[in-house]
Amino acid sequence: MNGTLTDVAGITVGHWTNLEAGTGCTVILCPPGTVGGVDVRGSAPGTRETDLLDPINMVQQVDAIVLSGGSAYGLASADGVMRWLEEHGRGIDVGVARVPIVPAAIIFDLPLLRADVRPGPEAGYAACQAASAGPVVQGNVGAGTGATVGKAAGFNLATKGGLGSASLETPGGLVVAALAVVNALGEVRDPATSKVLAGPRNPAGGFYDTLSVMMAMSGQTLASLRRSSNTTLAVVATNAALTKSAATKVAQMGHDGLARTIRPVHTMFDGDTIFALSAGDNTADTNLVGALAAEAVAMAVLAGVRAAETLGGVPAVRDLGG
Repeated sequence: MNGTLTDVAGITVGHWTNLEAGTGCTVILCPPGTVGGVDVRGSAPGTRETDLLDPINMVQQVDAIVLSGGSAYGLASADGVMRWLEEHGRGIDVGVARVPIVPAAIIFDLPLLRADVRPGPEAGYAACQAASAGPVVQGNVGAGTGATVGKAAGFNLATKGGLGSASLETPGGLVVAALAVVNALGEVRDPATSKVLAGPRNPAGGFYDTLSVMMAMSGQTLASLRRSSNTTLAVVATNAALTKSAATKVAQMGHDGLARTIRPVHTMFDGDTIFALSAGDNTADTNLVGALAAEAVAMAVLAGVRAAETLGGVPAVRDLGG
């Protein structure tokens, strides 16, 4: 056990990172037979191929998940992942070709450094080539490179977000792990202490309370938050054998981990999306897997802001004494 998403056997993770532009993408490559589910809670999502994960639809398995910066432009990184998978013989056999199944979701990171540089097909391909079963590199990497949190008081007072990962194992060998890209409008709090770890910075020290800032805004000012759009993305993986419906339920329950750590969450300005992957044959109750998913997601969110580093003038928690 290395404490990250790759504790689920067969799962590999790779990043493509551009620190100069403040963006990147992350690919989660799945072993053959992996069942996928998704739950989108935020009202400003940017996604690809999520409809096919609906339990009523035909496709049952996925080959990879892509998380990317670059706003909607970053969805193009999935093209490179599809090319890599096709070259490796992965995908649904449709008679004349194999079509890899690659759901994807993006964050809005354009304001940090360069809005004209976004992950594309070559970035997705490179992330696949870099994928490994080793401990997931965290912080300013991949899709978390340009992530920021706590933007209710303006982007100039935001705190650096990042990519984090965590895992849990039961005595019976059930493993549930999560990877999160933390780019929220709201602040990040440690649920054990209620302490704000990262949020809208108060120039006098500490952080503003996001809800208090929002309550003081007029409707017009509140609507202006759209200009620094946000999204927290997560992938939950388990070695439990789940149906597509059960994987979808686990993704749904995983959002509880966001609710425990991000305040507020699932706003009109966030595109919060969680994918769930079943990549094993362990017999486990869906309720237990979902409950552990929420815990793992919460741990991954905290890990993401703690591992982040100052970038583009946006300070990280480690540089604020947190």
